[in-house]
Amino acid sequence: MELKNQTMVTEFYFSDFPQFENGSLLFFIPLLFIYVFIVVGNFMIFFAVQMDTRLHKPMYNFISIFSFLEIWYTTATIPKMLSNLISEQKNISFIGCLLQMYFFHSLGVTEGLVLTVMAIDRYVAICKPLRYSIIMTPRRCLQLSTGSCICGFLMLLPETMWVSSLPFCGPNQIHQLFCDFEPVLRLACTDTSMMLVEDVIHAISILTSVSVIALSYLRIIMVILRIPSRESRQKAFSTCAAHITIFLLFFGSVMLMYLRFSVPFPPQLDRAIALMFAVLAPLFNPIVYSLRNKDMKDAIKKILCSQKTFNISGG
Repeated sequence: MELKNQTMVTEFYFSDFPQFENGSLLFFIPLLFIYVFIVVGNFMIFFAVQMDTRLHKPMYNFISIFSFLEIWYTTATIPKMLSNLISEQKNISFIGCLLQMYFFHSLGVTEGLVLTVMAIDRYVAICKPLRYSIIMTPRRCLQLSTGSCICGFLMLLPETMWVSSLPFCGPNQIHQLFCDFEPVLRLACTDTSMMLVEDVIHAISILTSVSVIALSYLRIIMVILRIPSRESRQKAFSTCAAHITIFLLFFGSVMLMYLRFSVPFPPQLDRAIALMFAVLAPLFNPIVYSLRNKDMKDAIKKILCSQKTFNISGG
């Protein structure tokens, strides 16, 4: 009865952004540059794979899907963060907050599943090379990619629907850079101990992916070390190094943020970790996959050169 007499929250306010007069432009300009670089870099990788027939292989197909997901993963949070840096009203509607949480986490889960599939693909390619073309058929790759997306977007639906049904009638200040489940649930006017069950489910899914990827690459490294040719060993290590780098950046930051079971961190550390997996980890994806892979570099150069030629002939 008491809840009915209280005003229900219809929007939230972000309290961790500097005011415009306090130097928010110092954060706005670098963040805008990073966002543009992430979007352009990942689009280049995606289009390079689609347009260059030499890259029509399972590994590059998964890389292009991961790059495409990275564009929307960062778009779920960074544009609103940019807006908050230069806006006097740093608010978001209740529905907008739910949508931001849902898409950010659904895309993140999907990326984790794609990284797991990529590790399995590399395991089959290096440890079972004679059966690779039989196992990783185009149809199988499509099934794995589609399954990752469907699973990623379905997994977060129950949790998001549960949060949407909770009453929010008290403080509406979110102490984070974007809407996330834990800081939003702190504002609910009811018992949210059910969240512990969700934490356990998330932990199991994250640790399962991490275990599969770690075991795959451990086996891959053991096989590579037995290759007699030094040049072949270096080529195999180079191929896997990019995947391992992205794996460590992505899952390292995710584990820091979501495997603590509601143990509080100091606010500054909390925001730093949030920036790591929401901004910095996606920043390194186009760098790692374009600079460390000769075929990818050649395909991107081909696109850039053809674009320059088109501009010259058009001019």
